[in-house]
Amino acid sequence: MLDRENQYKNHLAYIIGVAIGDGNLSNPNGRATRLRITCDNKYPYIIKKIQLSIKTILPKNKVSIIRRKKTYCDISCYSNKWENWLGWKSDKGPKYNQNIKIPAWIKESQAYSIQCLQGLLETDGSIYRDRKYKMVNFVTIIKSLADDVVEMINNIGFTAKTYKLKYGLKNKYTIRISKNTDEFLKITKLVKK
Repeated sequence: MLDRENQYKNHLAYIIGVAIGDGNLSNPNGRATRLRITCDNKYPYIIKKIQLSIKTILPKNKVSIIRRKKTYCDISCYSNKWENWLGWKSDKGPKYNQNIKIPAWIKESQAYSIQCLQGLLETDGSIYRDRKYKMVNFVTIIKSLADDVVEMINNIGFTAKTYKLKYGLKNKYTIRISKNTDEFLKITKLVKK
């Protein structure tokens, strides 16, 4: 069984991955930063997992689920710890402009890298078949994030290829795992349900 600190850091690494993928920060009341993660309603398991992970790292804070439409909801929580943990600011514009990165403590640990990858892939990843072969993709327009994702994948013993395409005025980076994909999915416990 994981000790309390490792359990806490596992949940935090997961939330950092999810927040980088589908989260945003705001400070609407000028007192506390709000993390809002948007999630498709067709993934109730992931919604519950996000809610539980936030509750684990911030047990005294309220975690709200706001149903926006039939198709999606927002999971949100206020805390002045978010900007420190995530490494970006609520008032400095989009994550792209802030050149966000994965915190070093996550990349230095296989266990935390796995948790973070799980969050990133559940939000901005896909699992699909190409000519009968299973593939996993992660897509971002942030170069530093693409580099960090490749580093974490390598650190847990897998190889990823990066493809760069022009995306308007920006580049789009697709990180693909095409070898030992089933083993990668087993280790990251990646499921979309």
